[in-house]
Amino acid sequence: MSVAQPLLATIEPDEVPQGIIDGARPKSARPPPEPVVLTPTNRSTSGSGNSRGQMATTEGDAESGIAGIFRQSAHPLALFFLFFFKIGAISVYILCGWFTDNYVLATVGVVVLLAMDFWNTRNVAGRTLVGLRFWNQVDEDGESFWVFESRDPSRPANPIDSKMFWIALYVFPLLWAALLIVAILKLGFAFIPIVILALVFNVTNVIGIHIR
Repeated sequence: MSVAQPLLATIEPDEVPQGIIDGARPKSARPPPEPVVLTPTNRSTSGSGNSRGQMATTEGDAESGIAGIFRQSAHPLALFFLFFFKIGAISVYILCGWFTDNYVLATVGVVVLLAMDFWNTRNVAGRTLVGLRFWNQVDEDGESFWVFESRDPSRPANPIDSKMFWIALYVFPLLWAALLIVAILKLGFAFIPIVILALVFNVTNVIGIHIR
């Protein structure tokens, strides 16, 4: 190599990579990434496995609970008032001593709710939910007799309405009987007449509804 020859002249230029045309960038050999699609999953799959985060997988699970009962009911308003008056009478009887010492006011409140429950059960809830109703009628001679009405067998009642009606009809007399025992054991003789009246109303509905 001659001394007068520049050093840079001896260096050969690098080979131009294939794919560079007119200053364009080389194409990558890696294929473009596929788009990510997010899909909804149950919370329990991403957590610690606790079953409380699981979504309902069957129709029965989705329709469970109080909201599901009213959703499946054919007459949710009648079903609501059936339990409203019954629960209200017991609640006022149990909690009246916490809010007032007026025995007359507490007694009137419980008796009014019991009377409304008695009328609603035999005239509205019984007729609407299960197709059963009874009432007292006086004939032309002045003699009173009971009339019992039942639904046409070809028109069955809603299963949810029927089940909840019979539960309410049987459970609440048992609750009042338990409260009667408690009143006797606590020597609460002032409240025994209220409980007996509640039992009379509830047992009368049970007997009247069962007689066809």
